[in-house]
This record gives sequence, structure tokens and C-alpha cells, in this order.
Amino acid sequence: MLISLQILTDREWFLLLIGAVTYITLFVLTVQNSRRKVLDLQERLNKVRAMQEEQQSTSREGIEQNRQRITELEALIRKLGDENSVLRLELEEKKTRLDYANRMAEIETEKREQAESVIFGSDIYATMQRMLDRGECMGNDEWRRLEQVVNSVYTGFTERLYNLYRMTDQDYHVSLLIKVHMQPKDIATLTAHSKESVATTRSRLYNKVFGEKGSSKQWDDFVLGL
Repeated sequence: MLISLQILTDREWFLLLIGAVTYITLFVLTVQNSRRKVLDLQERLNKVRAMQEEQQSTSREGIEQNRQRITELEALIRKLGDENSVLRLELEEKKTRLDYANRMAEIETEKREQAESVIFGSDIYATMQRMLDRGECMGNDEWRRLEQVVNSVYTGFTERLYNLYRMTDQDYHVSLLIKVHMQPKDIATLTAHSKESVATTRSRLYNKVFGEKGSSKQWDDFVLGL
């Protein structure tokens, strides 16, 4: 009887030890997973901020701010004259960089201002309109052609999206159609999904990228600004 009791007690200790190890392991994995999610979210938000800063630098306001800064640098350079040649060279270098940044921003702004006419006048856009009239969804060839047109106007659009979040084909296709100003009902038709599914996709993408609940319109506004 004593031997049987001793065996049962050892078994209980063994099970208790296994349970404790399992609990600790699950706890550590949960903490690590939560930490990884926080780091992933922070990385996405940093990318979003960088994109927003880039958008600001290529906006009309950003270009004007650069011009004002260039004017200030030119005044400082004239004031220095031949004195302090090292500082003068540094100021001239900053001015040159701002000049270049402004020129690139102006080119990108001109491209964006002409974007709608380029997209709306493209063959793929005409094809999409015919498909909508017939109630058809897009195939691989149409998606490829649309992607090419969008990226030719909005440089790096696809890359920016995939850098933010590992999108499914549906996520990406919805975002592409948002970029060319398609209405939700038309997006539903071209992707062979319901309007409710399209709305869910848009709001879910905002939540995944920004780490907070948002409306489908908030995702639309973000995509249109890329």
C-alpha cells in the first residue's frame, strides 16, 4: 500500500512538472508573439509616416517651403561672400539638394495632376467599363494591364502597398481599383465579390496597417494619397 501511494505521488509530481513547463512555454510564446506584433505594427506605422512625409515634400506646399528655404540659403551665401569657405560650401550643397528635390517633386506633381486623364484614357480603363456593362469580373490579363498603367503614373504604388502589409490578391485588387476611383459597387463586380465583402476588406486593411479600427473610406483616402 505504501509503495502504491509512493508511485501515485511521483506520477502526480511528474504531471505537475509537465503542466508547469507547458504553462511557462505557452506564456513565453505568448509574450514573444505579442512583442513581435507590436514591433511589426511600429514598423508599418514608421513606413506610413515616411510615405506621408514624402507626400508632403512633393505637395505644392512642400515645394513652396523648399523654395523659401532655397531663397534663405542664397541670402546667407551672398552674405558670407568669400569668408568661411567651408560653411559656404555646406550651404551651397544644401541648396543644390533642395533644388534637385524640388525638381523631382515638380515632375511627380505634374505626373499626378495628369494621372486621371492618363488612366481614364487608357485601353484597360475602357476594357473595365465594358466589363462593368456586361457584369463581368477581371481576369489575370486585365489585372496585369491595370497594374502597369497605375505604376506608370504613380511610381512604386504596388511596392509601397506590399511593403506595408502582406496582402492577398483580393486586398491588392481592391486597392488598385480604389486608386483609379472605382466605386464600391463596381469594385464588387470587377472582383466577383459582394459590396459587403469589399467594404470589409477596406476597413480590415486600415485596421491591419494602422493598428486601429477605421472605416472603409479611411482606407480609400489613404490609398488615393499614395
